[in-house]
Amino acid sequence: MAEVTRRGVLAGAAALGGAASVLGLPGTATADAARTGVPGAVTVGPGDPRYASLTRRGSNARFVGTPDYVRMASSSREVVDAVQQAVDEGRRIAVRSGGHCFENFVDDPSVKALVDLSPMSSVSYDARRRAFAVEPGALLGEVYRRLFLGWGVTVPAGATAEVGIGGHVLGGGYGALSRRYGLSVDHLYAVEVVVVDERGRASTVVATREPGDPHRDLWWGHTGGGGGNFGVVTRYWFRSPGAKGSDPSLLLPRAPESVLSFSASWSWRDLDRQSFNRLVTNHGGWYERNSAPGSPYAGLFGVLMLNNRRFGTVDLVGQVDSTGAGARRLVDDYVSAVGAGVRARPTRTTASRPWLQAAAAVQESEPTYYKAKAAYLRRRFTDRQTDVVYEHLSGEAGGEADGSVWLVSYGGQVNAVAPGETAVAQRDSVLKAIYLTSWRGPENEGAALGWVRDLYRAVYADTGGVPVPGTVSDGSFINYPDADLADPALNTSGTPWHALYYKEHYARLQRVKARWDPREEFRHALSVRPPA
Repeated sequence: MAEVTRRGVLAGAAALGGAASVLGLPGTATADAARTGVPGAVTVGPGDPRYASLTRRGSNARFVGTPDYVRMASSSREVVDAVQQAVDEGRRIAVRSGGHCFENFVDDPSVKALVDLSPMSSVSYDARRRAFAVEPGALLGEVYRRLFLGWGVTVPAGATAEVGIGGHVLGGGYGALSRRYGLSVDHLYAVEVVVVDERGRASTVVATREPGDPHRDLWWGHTGGGGGNFGVVTRYWFRSPGAKGSDPSLLLPRAPESVLSFSASWSWRDLDRQSFNRLVTNHGGWYERNSAPGSPYAGLFGVLMLNNRRFGTVDLVGQVDSTGAGARRLVDDYVSAVGAGVRARPTRTTASRPWLQAAAAVQESEPTYYKAKAAYLRRRFTDRQTDVVYEHLSGEAGGEADGSVWLVSYGGQVNAVAPGETAVAQRDSVLKAIYLTSWRGPENEGAALGWVRDLYRAVYADTGGVPVPGTVSDGSFINYPDADLADPALNTSGTPWHALYYKEHYARLQRVKARWDPREEFRHALSVRPPA
């Protein structure tokens, strides 16, 4: 998935001249590219041997696109040209950077022009803006590596190094350092976006968070509004709010020197309903108590992986900043609190590693058939919800599927930002719940989808089958998009899908949409719609 992907589960255990080739023939580069040795814009059609690789870059094997062509862009100018061509030809546009979208927003059959941003991967310091410029095709692991080795800084972002930053930031972006430093968008200073006006003309616009910027609404829309809504982001600039001076090493958070990774595994053979429920309740209660901004545990990131019985274990994994003293004590206290009163004893491991080694290890993964659903938690699961999770993972509820429920740490500095400062509306949650299932081939899809949908509906049975904002839940996370939330057969709450993702921010996002994408050139199943 965009921020945290356990491949074992999902595999069966989540910027400027271009030229286009004739469709179906090998792509041609620009003359400038021929001189510099850097590829220019290349258009690849179905007859090209590269077509299959480019249309199967998505991590979810359920979805394979069949666009008329894929336009590989190396600069903002080439993205403008690609968008203009698609608009002039009346072709539906989609954009891909890393390829980790959960749904078929990129690979929908109606998409006829796919713009691939993977060649745009530079990371640099822009002295004029006093900010770090990052292109959308850069993978998170490389962003971490270049920022850290160049300046000793980082952006709080996802824990999966192979995710592309292009779509990750737009939905908010969170990861192992977010409890200490906030979301990726909390450090976003500006965006360069290719937009299409009411006359159908494509151009680039730079929008910043400066109060006097006439384009500031476009910046705000990209601080949690999700991808594929307003245009194509061709460059991000990052600088922390309040950062002073021109020394780059002081303009973003300092990365830790080292981290202590840990795991604790409880065998399903030793877990009955009471022990399982105690684990889940202890874990949720710990985050209720230790997720305020400035908590001593702000540097700790953890995931309770509630795997189904066939997997064999329930696992608590994570890491903590071990630069200073006391990291091991923090981990010991955390694991002990989660396991308190549970008769089963966990198998534990710890390992200290340099931060960059832990954060930037990129391992390409084969596409996998999977479905993920999600929710924010303001408080721990209720006892009824915990019972439901146990019954589905233990097999008591019937049905067989490879699936898990992950409870991922959240809160801390994330919750120090007022909801209206960015488009991320959920600013008082302490956990994210992720519901996962995977399967081996198309023939097994029905049973797996049925299992995870039944589980999700049962957990949220009191609110129409979805996590309606309230005392315990606070909607869902647009970077983990789930088209089921827009299906009235699966969402019977009376709360529309956009209120689950954006809450009261949706009307403001609609106004951004109306101004910057009045023709709805950028759209998908869960895209922001203009006002009626």
